[in-house]
Amino acid sequence: MGRPAPLTPEEAFDLLYTHAAAGLVRQTFVLTGRRRLSQEAVERAFQLAWQRWPEVATDRDPTGWVRAAAYEYAMSPWHRLRPAHRHPDEPPAEPERRELLTALHTLPPPYLRTLLLYDGLGLDLPETAAETEASTPAAASRVLHAREAVAERLPALAAEGALQDALRALAAGGPAPDPSPAQDVRTGCERRAEVWTRVVVVATALIVAATAIALLTSPGHYEPPMPPTRQVEGVPAPHSGPQRLTAEDRKLRDRLAAEPAAGPERLLPGLG
Repeated sequence: MGRPAPLTPEEAFDLLYTHAAAGLVRQTFVLTGRRRLSQEAVERAFQLAWQRWPEVATDRDPTGWVRAAAYEYAMSPWHRLRPAHRHPDEPPAEPERRELLTALHTLPPPYLRTLLLYDGLGLDLPETAAETEASTPAAASRVLHAREAVAERLPALAAEGALQDALRALAAGGPAPDPSPAQDVRTGCERRAEVWTRVVVVATALIVAATAIALLTSPGHYEPPMPPTRQVEGVPAPHSGPQRLTAEDRKLRDRLAAEPAAGPERLLPGLG
């Protein structure tokens, strides 16, 4: 029997998506508490993976590559500004799941992500540190502090292995995801890339047009600035010194000189 024909990129992507998408949506829900955001994050991560498929296809852990991208997108603080994702969904009906999810969401996001990877998914410390972009001692410290914080709120999970079992059950038994078909994710990625290409083309055309207009309207030769001592032509020179008196001016001057300095005589007080 001959070897089976190698998968095409589309077939390999669809296989990875079918295998991993639903589980990643459940895991991301543990981080966010928002179903729509979790599904959106996973689909965006797979779209990014399709854009970089040669890199993802040769990665030693393609699922981990997509998982890291989905977690990064889902935990971005900018989602709190979006009305659709401002508030978490209704908590689970089961008391144990609800209490655990509430306790987890009191942790700082890096601690929650580290705890989910290490205790929830079973990654070792170096893998957890690499995916969270932290050192191995920092990842270990986050796990310890996260365990202590959860055990303080839920003492029943302080027993050895109890938190790990509860986390794995929470990550595996979340709300039933409804991911889009793999082909829709791929075509959505291609449409997004096409839109960005058009935006770049339009922006480049505007820059070229603005540059051309600037070149056409700018002077073709250098004009040195006018020295401050050069007289501006067409502007009358300012008058210097007193002006020549007219006949009326001279008559008024003589009248003022003939009258008393303090004013007309009728205003001077009489003496005696």
